[in-house]
Amino acid sequence: MAKDKTRYKAMIANHTYTIIGQETKKHMDLVTRIVNEQLAEIKHISPQTNTEQASVLLAVNAVSDQLKKQEEVLKLRQEVEELKRRTIRITELENRIKRIEAIEEEAKGVLKKNGQEDVEIHNHMEAQQILNENRKQQIQKKGTQDSQDTNEPQEN
Repeated sequence: MAKDKTRYKAMIANHTYTIIGQETKKHMDLVTRIVNEQLAEIKHISPQTNTEQASVLLAVNAVSDQLKKQEEVLKLRQEVEELKRRTIRITELENRIKRIEAIEEEAKGVLKKNGQEDVEIHNHMEAQQILNENRKQQIQKKGTQDSQDTNEPQEN
């Protein structure tokens, strides 16, 4: 939703200016006050400077400050993007760790079920090998049972 444009009368360096914009009166009062203060400061530092010259110097200073702020904003945006990338990477790593921990817990459960609670798991690769071996044994056992079931005489 666009703001309505308003007219604002500003007294700057003893001249009245009508400024049309979208800012609040409070904001424009502050801008006017700062402009007058900075013009007075320039004239105080350099008394031979007339109002037009002081205004040009003030404009140059304002544009310079604006460029610095734009560079800071760009740098902060880049930092935010880098932090977002790092956050995604951290989340991915946390999820990997959870999966590894789940594999290790499952392997400990298999060892416990097989009466091998004293076996120490050193890393997730060992845990995965334990699970793979357990699955292999289950498949072989099921295959043996299936072949026995098919070799049994059928009752009629």
